[in-house]
Parts: sequence; C-alpha cells; structure tokens
Amino acid sequence: MLDGPDRAASRAMLYAVGFGKEDFARSQVGIASTWSQVTPCNIHIDELARHAAAGADAAGAKAVIFNTITVSDGISMGTEGMKYSLVSREVIADSIETVAGGEGFDGLVAIGGCDKNMPGCLIALARLNRPAVFVYGGTILPGCLRGKNLDIVSVFEAVGQHAAGKIDDGELADIERCAIPGPGSCGGMYTANTMASAIEAMGMSLPNSSAQTAVGNDKKRDCHDAGAAVAYLVSRNLRPRDIMTRNAFENAITVVTALGGSTNAVLHLLAIAHAAEVPLHIDDFTRVGARVPVLADLKPSGKHVMAELVAIGGLLPLMKTLLDRGLLHGDCLTVTGRTLAENLTNVQPYPAGQTVVRSFDDPIKPEGHLVVLYGNLAKGGAVAKITGKEGLRFVGKARVFNSEELALDHILSGTVVAGDVVVIRYEGPRGGPGMREMLSPTSAIMGRGLGKEVALITDGRFSGGSHGFVVGHITPEAFEGGALAIVRDGDSITIDAEKHRVDLGVPDEEISARLAQWKRPEPRYTRGVLAKYARVVSPASRGAVTD
Repeated sequence: MLDGPDRAASRAMLYAVGFGKEDFARSQVGIASTWSQVTPCNIHIDELARHAAAGADAAGAKAVIFNTITVSDGISMGTEGMKYSLVSREVIADSIETVAGGEGFDGLVAIGGCDKNMPGCLIALARLNRPAVFVYGGTILPGCLRGKNLDIVSVFEAVGQHAAGKIDDGELADIERCAIPGPGSCGGMYTANTMASAIEAMGMSLPNSSAQTAVGNDKKRDCHDAGAAVAYLVSRNLRPRDIMTRNAFENAITVVTALGGSTNAVLHLLAIAHAAEVPLHIDDFTRVGARVPVLADLKPSGKHVMAELVAIGGLLPLMKTLLDRGLLHGDCLTVTGRTLAENLTNVQPYPAGQTVVRSFDDPIKPEGHLVVLYGNLAKGGAVAKITGKEGLRFVGKARVFNSEELALDHILSGTVVAGDVVVIRYEGPRGGPGMREMLSPTSAIMGRGLGKEVALITDGRFSGGSHGFVVGHITPEAFEGGALAIVRDGDSITIDAEKHRVDLGVPDEEISARLAQWKRPEPRYTRGVLAKYARVVSPASRGAVTD
C-alpha cells in the first residue's frame, strides 16, 4: 500500500492525518472502535481506542483509529427497531473487513461493548486473518435502589410487575432512573458478558479482558496492552485462525456453560466458526454441556452481577479450575503468544467464602444449561436455556401470536394464564426479518409471577437477560414453512429438557394437512437492509450468517 515511488499519492494522503516520514516504515495497526452515544455500552470506547492506539505506537507500530456502528438492544427491544439488531452484527463485520481490507492494515485491535459488536468484530477478524486482538469495553457497575442492585433486566421485569399491580408508577420511575449508572455493558451474565468471556476463553483477548469494569484503570491498561500485543503478533505472524481452532471453540463453549451464559452464544459462536472455516455444529453444545456443570450464580437466573465476579478475581480462577479438571484444552494458542495453560500457570483460586462461583461439589446444575431440542416443532433444532429452576418438563396449551407485540399485549393484559405455552412466530431470521430478542415478553411473564407456570417458544431468539421456561431459535422457522407456522390456539405442546424434545401434540397426518393449506406470508420488507438480509441469511441452526 505504501512502499515505493508509485505509492507516493497514498503516503501523501496519510501525511494529512498525522503520519510522519518514519511511520511509513512501521506496521500499520487498525483500531476498530465501536464508539457511539447510542448506548452506555459504547459511550466510553473512543477513549479506550486512544489507549489501544498509544499501546501500538509505543510498541513500534503506527495505529489508525476507525469506527463502525452499534445498535442498542436495550433501547430498541420490543419495537420494530430491534429487527436491526442481529443485522448489525453483519454490518459491523462487513464494515471492519471493508476498512481493513481497503487500507491494507497489518494488524487489528477491535474494541466492542454491546451484544452484536463482539461477534461482529470476531467474524471480521476471522475473515481477514491478520494478527489481531479483541478488547471488551467492560461491564457496567450495578445500579442501586434502597440497597438493592439493579440492572436493565430489573427495568424490563418491573414493567411486568407494574402491569400486575405489584408496584406503582413512582416505584417504576425510581427503578428506571437508577438502573443504569454509567458506561459499560449490561451487568449480568447476559449476551455481552457471555460473549466477552467466550472470546477470552477462545484465546482472542488478553487474560481477564472479559472480567473488568468499563470504568477504571484496568480497562485502560488492557487496551494499551492490546495495542502492544498486536505489534508483537505481527512480528510473529501469529494470526486469528492459528488461535481460533476447533479446540478453542470447545474452550469457549465450556466457559459459557460454566458461567450459565446466554443462548445467543450458540448463534454467535456458530457464526464466528463459520467465518474461521472451523466445523462447529449446534449439537456440539449438547456434547460439551454433558460434561460441564453450571458453576456461576450470576443473573438473570442467579443472584450476582458481573462486577461481583470482577471483584473476586474475574474469569481466570474459573478457567484454571476447569483446566485442572481436564475440561479445557490447555495447549491452545492465545494472543499472548503463549498457550492457555501457560497463561493460567500462576493464577490463584477465588477467595474463601465467596458465593459467586460454586465448587464442582456444589454446582448450580450438574450439566449444561444450553439445551438443544429437536422434535416435530423443531426438526432443524431449537435452543433452550434450562437452569433447572424452571423445571425440566412443561406441558401446556398453545397461545399463538404472529408477532412479539401481540404477545406482549396479551401477557401484560393478563389474558395469558398459567398453563399456557406462548407461541411467537414469524420472528425468525427471514420472517422477522432479523430474529428479534424476546426480552420484553419473557420479562413480562417473570414480572407477573408466571415464570414457572407459563412457557414461551419462538423462532426468534432471546436476550441474555431472558429466563424462565423459554425455547428459541426454532428451525425451520415459520416463514420457511416450519411446523411452528401451523400451530393453533389450544394445541398441546410438550417441552422436555431431559429428552431434548419440543413437540406439538397433533397427529402427523394433521400436521401434514395443515402444512398443505399453509401459505407463506408476504415479506414484511421488500427494500433496504432488512430485505437484503432476509434474502441471504442462513437458518439459526447455522448461525444466521450472511456470507
């Protein structure tokens, strides 16, 4: 890009943005920043990007900061705007690939703070396969009201409590005002913290990058060190696909399982593996989950927030325990240039008496919580988050809705009652389009006190903050003629986490007859990014990828 007399015009352009003559002999490191004022998850990342650039420059490289987008799930949740959320993962990946490919960067630091930033960054790094480090922007500190910790899910569930008459307008306003105290990603083991932990376990972040708060010197130091690390990786020509191996993805699944992480990890890890050309299948989550317990007592189904895990030492002691138990592949390379086992050599255990991470003798659940289901409703698979607190089997009568909004209205109005299985369809990758997260209806169910008495199934997906008896990612989706499309009010539905089944209690011949009469609805969008996405996106069981 910059060498030789014929590239004089290229160098001339860069003098204007701050390059000196000596910089043209250095490795160029692109710093992909996801900064914006759209969401508190990303509001501080412009400063973090400057720290990463300073680290790269100090290590003898030349940093160039550029931006990509973000969409706030927390703000758009439950609205038409949420259809752009999963789409933004692809836009982020495409934009980072476009800038890095167009400018010829030798290495990259990518800094993400919200749910889709992180997999979007990793998809791009895997495609480009140039030396790179991912940095997590950090978790938010908890809000506090009358001595009780709050986060964004507290607000969603308060909406259900308000609808049920359990709290009044003033109490709802107090929770709304206090839940989000400043910068950082949502504070439980929701999708952001889940994916940050998975990426570190995969070896693509520096040690404990996933377990730091957004505010404070540790995160600034993490960014500075990441910039320096990329300069080192360039010198060794150590690339993402050297790190993101099949065993590295198994490490990621293992850590997500031990943490009780988000169902979105299934979707995103499949997509990242696809970009890295690593064979990963939805059933791998079942296989790994069969031998890995849930150990972390973290929200949404547990008691603690991510900041409390940070306070007792972060992710590293948990990973050391998993390694010692033979549950991690210690020989996997990481962005430190060392193996995972070498990174964990001197890690000390969690302090005595802490209650955030349990021992193997006292797990939250003896096997994984991410349960892949099949059955006549999900011939291509579906994903449930079963912590055991909801029970392991649910039989109920279908209450069918063709959109999230309709379902939410009926939940809040009280017309959804104990024994119902809420069916939300035409919310899949193509039918939505965009596969919205169902945090509003699942939180409303919990807020109304029906978490153990009402189930919810959908071809959409869930926020990491969703909990209760919920099944998503149903494939084939309704828009593609899956059996979800022909479920009727009153049909019996059985969800069995032990048998890994989700079934419609209707004879096969009746299902066939209904499908023969079914007609695909007209696409909801025919122009623009949502229409383009719907035309090319793969099923959820393959990661909802677009390349």
